[in-house]
Amino acid sequence: MSALWRINLWVCGFFTLVTLACTGLLLHQALADVERELQSAQAVVEYLSETAGRDPASLQPGLTRSLRHVRVRWLEPGEAPRAGTQHGPDAWLASVLFAQARHHERVLELQDGRRVQIAVDPRDEIDEVWDSLQQLLALCGLALLVSLLTIRWAVGRGMGLLDELLRALQQVSDGQLKVRLPTEGVPEARQLATHFNQMAQALEQACADNAHLTRTLLAVQEQERTHLAQTLHDDLGQYLAGIRAQACLLRWVADQPRAVERTVRELEHNCEHLQQGFRALVQDLYPVVLQHLPLEQAVALLVEQWQVRQGIECQLRVSVQMPALSSSSKTHLYRLLQEALTNIVRHADASQVRIRLQHQGGRLRLLVRDNGRGARQPQQPGVGLYSMCERARSLGGVLRIISHPGAGWALALNMPLEV
Repeated sequence: MSALWRINLWVCGFFTLVTLACTGLLLHQALADVERELQSAQAVVEYLSETAGRDPASLQPGLTRSLRHVRVRWLEPGEAPRAGTQHGPDAWLASVLFAQARHHERVLELQDGRRVQIAVDPRDEIDEVWDSLQQLLALCGLALLVSLLTIRWAVGRGMGLLDELLRALQQVSDGQLKVRLPTEGVPEARQLATHFNQMAQALEQACADNAHLTRTLLAVQEQERTHLAQTLHDDLGQYLAGIRAQACLLRWVADQPRAVERTVRELEHNCEHLQQGFRALVQDLYPVVLQHLPLEQAVALLVEQWQVRQGIECQLRVSVQMPALSSSSKTHLYRLLQEALTNIVRHADASQVRIRLQHQGGRLRLLVRDNGRGARQPQQPGVGLYSMCERARSLGGVLRIISHPGAGWALALNMPLEV
């Protein structure tokens, strides 16, 4: 059953109850009014009966024809008295309102030999009550009809809007994210259309971002593979080739102590550089330091090594008591800071960097700021910015990046702590 039919049934039920209540109130009021009218009519019947008994000539048909609620009927010789009968609704109203009226009648034998039947006649009251009842039913029926037509018009417009929204949602579920609803009509329809359009636009932007992120991740994957291959070939491969050549050289200069000593020193030097290269490669692949040090010490070590390697002054402030984080959260936070420092080296041209890692309330805040040249934020973020934004999203936090030409870069991460 549709919503329109359910509303119509509820309205019809409500009007039925109201009509029954008004009918009961009308009949109750009519019963009290009729009781008074019939008491007056009964007094008239008593008066006419006494008057006819004393003076039959005073009871003339012309005088009694227009009496209200009183019926005077002259009987023929041998004619039996007849009670007034009603049919249909009049009979039902008579049974409800005038059940005692038939007892208030008299048949008089006048002194001049005529017979007359005098009784209370409730037909006038029946007609009045029936007219009032018909007017009430007609008014309620008209009000019900107007209400149903109004509801049909109003609900029809609303159902049309819902049908249009349902078709739009079906299109969105089929992947057609460019669908939009017209922002016209009543304020509620405009508001609904505006929110739907915003939702569709957000979904379209999210799909575009996901597609761009997928392409970016594939590009980063290829870059990492290329970087790994170059590192193994250009750096570690050269050291291994040098070690092999020096090992072969030892065979030829075994009887030359000075040459052996010089070759051994070169072997030690190559082995040290090879070990450093492996450490740097492993550090790039996964921050092993997080397995051995607390987060604040790992961050301090990262900042110290970066400062020595890049020659840029870096000030670090860390809260005394840092919260306990999961392994994945520490990795994301560490990598985010590492990417931020990499971006400073590539784009900021800064001479000073300030880092603050603060635990306040139930949140953890990371602020990285430099005094570099700054720049306007690009329309399409690069790989580094995308990487930091995704890591902030994985942490459940909010990442803000603020930059103005000549004012440096500022990165602020605000993340909730795990409960």
